[in-house]
Formats: sequence, structure tokens, C-alpha cells
Amino acid sequence: MAKVSVILTSFNHGKYIREAIDSVLEQTFTDYELIIWDDASSDDSWDIINSYSDPRIRAFRNDMSKRGIYGLNKAISEVTTCENIAIHHSDDVWETDKLEKQVAYLYAHSEIGAVFTNALAITEDGAPLTDEKISYRTIFERPNRTRHEWLRFFFNHGNALCHPSVLIRKTCYEDCGFYRYGFAQLGDLDMWVRLCMKYEIHVLPQKLVKFRIRDNQANTSGNRPETRSRYFFEYYEILKIYKNIKKFEELVKIFPQVEQYNCCSESDSGFALAQVFLNVEDSSLHKLIGLEILFKGLNVSEIAEKYKSLYDFDYMQFIELTGKYGIVNQPLADYEKEKGSIYGSRSWRMTRPLRELGSVLRKLKNLFKK
Repeated sequence: MAKVSVILTSFNHGKYIREAIDSVLEQTFTDYELIIWDDASSDDSWDIINSYSDPRIRAFRNDMSKRGIYGLNKAISEVTTCENIAIHHSDDVWETDKLEKQVAYLYAHSEIGAVFTNALAITEDGAPLTDEKISYRTIFERPNRTRHEWLRFFFNHGNALCHPSVLIRKTCYEDCGFYRYGFAQLGDLDMWVRLCMKYEIHVLPQKLVKFRIRDNQANTSGNRPETRSRYFFEYYEILKIYKNIKKFEELVKIFPQVEQYNCCSESDSGFALAQVFLNVEDSSLHKLIGLEILFKGLNVSEIAEKYKSLYDFDYMQFIELTGKYGIVNQPLADYEKEKGSIYGSRSWRMTRPLRELGSVLRKLKNLFKK
């Protein structure tokens, strides 16, 4: 039995998928199987996949597009035969010694659930990304942390781990759950938060993955209106995972500042966690969850009594908080700020004549319809 199941998800990346597959087949570590799951690509991806005859490859294809998470979960739960799983994407590239370095580390450190690597951001044509305005250029350059420190980082900053760099023990998926359906942008972050609730992880500093940044933010997580909108919902769902932390001592390891709410055996972790949420600056999502925790507690008599006796907090103070934090106003303020920057931009002013001409043409069209 091979040691590693490589799962390569594919969707309309005919331009890149041969390079992605070859980067697996050229690995210096060879004890693996390669599972390719194509999401009903409409380009020549499937033809390219079927052009390979390597016995280590097993290819599957959806009849209709179901997004990458579907293929990942099917492959993990029904196809993989190995104790370790590596995730790969059809537009990214691995360095030839990626698996060798990761397998060696994972087998030398039984306490580690998953090992990641740093990544080099590349452009559409494969050149190193040099545009400093794109966060992906340096986002994966992070020092190693304990799982508690990673949970604090995810809570405050979001993701900084490269999904196609992960080598993870299959038991971690079985223990923490597979990728959750409904996520399109942050399914990997959701997995890392659930993973770090139970397991330590490690990031190799070498850039062993080339992570391709598509032109015009065409990546699944690219900066577009629909992805920004979807991001808020998905990050909100991920933040709610932290509500599952019930032990106060565990909470202190993630958020040392809650020690001030430590009342020995009577401490209320829910109240302390709510304060952590409420004290995150410039985030209406965090504040909303903090208020939700307190609201729920205040409507359970024994919890409300603890709030009052331990922290001198009751529903009157809660009402003051709901008036203090502009949950609705914050997104509107962000929208107005963004709109102002667009309307005041040089490109907006230069294209004004074209917009005015378009308005006139639409009015004439409606007039002739009458």
C-alpha cells in the first residue's frame, strides 16, 4: 500500500493541468497514488488527464459541475487507500522534493497532524509574482506556531496556509470532519480551524509549491464583488466554531487576555469568549457573534445569574452594548468608503462621457419601445 494519496482537483485548467500532473509524477518521493477528480470541465482538461497511462493515476469526473469540495470529499471518503493525503490543484505546481520533505517530517513527528509548506506566488504565465499590491505574494510567509497560536491568528487575520501544500493524516479528516458543503472561498480555512482545535500543525519554510495567481483575480478566492460578499458569510460561519470551546483553560491558551475573567472553578468561558469577540476592532462579524453569545446566555436563568454574580453584567449592560456597536452601520460605512474611492478615481472621471452616452441610448431605446 502506498503511503500518500495525492488528490488533484481539476476544473477548466487545460492550460495548466499537464504541468500540475507532471509535477506529481516527477516527485523524488514515489510511494503514492494520484487521484484526479475533474469537475465536469468544458475545456480539454479531461482529454489531457486521459492521455496519461501511469498506473498510479486514477481519474474521476463529475457529470455536472459540483465544485471542488465535492470531489475532495468523495476522494477522501471513498477512494483514498493511504494513511496520508496531499491536496493539489490543477493550476498549481509542486517542486520535485515537496512530498519527500513533508513525508520525512510527518513520520519523524507523530504529534503533528498536518505539515504545510511555504509557497511561491506565480503569475498566469508562471513567472514569480512581483506586484506588491497582491497579498498572495507574501501571505504564506509565516512563522510556525502552536495550534492555540494558529487559532488566535485565524480568529484575528483569516487564512495564511496554502491549501495545495498540505500533507495531512487521513485520521485527521476522519476525526475533525470533511470539507463542509456550502463553502466556496474559505473551505480550507474552515478545515484548518477545526483541525487546530485538536491537532498541532507545522509549516516547512521552503517554497515547495508554486501558487498561481490568475489574471484579473480569476482564482476562486480572487478579489471580486461576489467573492467579497461570499467571504463575509463564510468567515462568519467559521468564527462560530470558536463557540465550541467550553474549557476555560483551553480558552486562555488561545486568548491569554481572558485570564482577567478567571474566577477559578466558577469562570464562565462563554462570557469570556464574548468579550474577545467584542474587542476585535473594525469587525462587525466578530462583534455580532459576541453579542449573540451574551444574548443567549442572558436568556438562560442559571447563566444569567453567573454573569451577574461573577462579572456584574446583566441585560441592561447588554442593551447598552447593542446600541454601542454598529453591526449594520459598519458594512454600510465600508461600502460608502469604497464607493467614494471608486467615484473619485481617475478612471471613473475619464469614462464619464461613455456612461452619459449609454444613458442617452437607453432612454432612446425605451422611447422607441413606447
